Amino acid sequence: MILKTFGWSFAVTALGLVAAIFYGGWTAFGVVAILSVLEISLSFDNAVVNAGILKKMNAFWQKIFLTVGVLIAVFGMRLVFPVVIVAISAQLGPIEAVDLALTDKDRYQELVTDAHPSIAAFGGMFLLMIFLDFIFEDRDIKWLQWLERPLAKLGKVDMLSVCIALIVLLITSMTFATQAHLHAGHADKAETVLISGVAGLITYMIVGGLSGYFEDRLEEEEEREHEEQEQAARTGKPKSAVALAGKAAFFMFLYLEVLDASFSFDGVIGAFAITNDIVLMALGLGIGAMYVRSLTVYLVRQGTLDDYVYLEHGAHYAIGAVAVILLVTIQYEIHEIITGLVGVALIAWSFWSSVRRNKRLPVAKGESEKDETEAVFTA
Repeated sequence: MILKTFGWSFAVTALGLVAAIFYGGWTAFGVVAILSVLEISLSFDNAVVNAGILKKMNAFWQKIFLTVGVLIAVFGMRLVFPVVIVAISAQLGPIEAVDLALTDKDRYQELVTDAHPSIAAFGGMFLLMIFLDFIFEDRDIKWLQWLERPLAKLGKVDMLSVCIALIVLLITSMTFATQAHLHAGHADKAETVLISGVAGLITYMIVGGLSGYFEDRLEEEEEREHEEQEQAARTGKPKSAVALAGKAAFFMFLYLEVLDASFSFDGVIGAFAITNDIVLMALGLGIGAMYVRSLTVYLVRQGTLDDYVYLEHGAHYAIGAVAVILLVTIQYEIHEIITGLVGVALIAWSFWSSVRRNKRLPVAKGESEKDETEAVFTA
């Protein structure tokens, strides 16, 4: 199972490390290895959340996630995205931006760093909405009940998550505006942060809304077919069902790609603390992205989220932490190690809580059966 799921990741790792040696020797080998570990540590929570979505998709779309999705993740977000950001921020053509990335790496790094506020605002708002929608939903299984019960009650208020997200965005942009008299150009950045944050919010609502809509339609169609089969009236409408399943899966796939893009922001920006070579960056982050994808599929096939029910909670709390950290980095510098450790710590805590819960369940079940037996004999 491990070799089948992680086989492509192992192959890409070998090819990437060999390519790094040919490109820049053993120094480049070390840089690529470090970047791979960085990407995996920063995106482990992403894998858990992705698994919760991917388990609703069939084997075909899981393969698409591992093939086409990887191409988008590696070449799109880890290679093309930084170049596009530089081209837009510096008002350069695509070819000029690529030439700058290869020939003037210091200037390229400077331009990407200047674009960080807009990147952080977009990604931060997208991730914040995921977190808010999760904690405001009333769920049968609750991890931190003292916190999640009252939040679930508050979640009955319509559009509460959107209102809170907009308030956070306004506070973030106003924080920039108040510093305008100390640092020239921050007034423009405040406007950029506001626009980018709204764009992130809109992107979440469109992609998330469409995927949720088609998922609900798919569930309704499946229930209707099940009822018709039970009544033996007719066999249903397989053609329309397949088409609907395709739409649902496509928009969930699109949602996964936007989610991965938001998670990759901190990895791409953090990579510049290690190297400003775009080739090494693409190799290292690409290898890490492959492992995150494989880990997502592994979690789905092993049914890990069903066995350890609090993992998804821990991952969403980690998403909330990453969202806050991204927004804070607009004004203050936070080391990537902190971001990675926060996510890993929350997931480890939720895993430990799940293990404790699983140990208690057989005991509780045994006591319940004992009480039922005693009731029968005393009756």
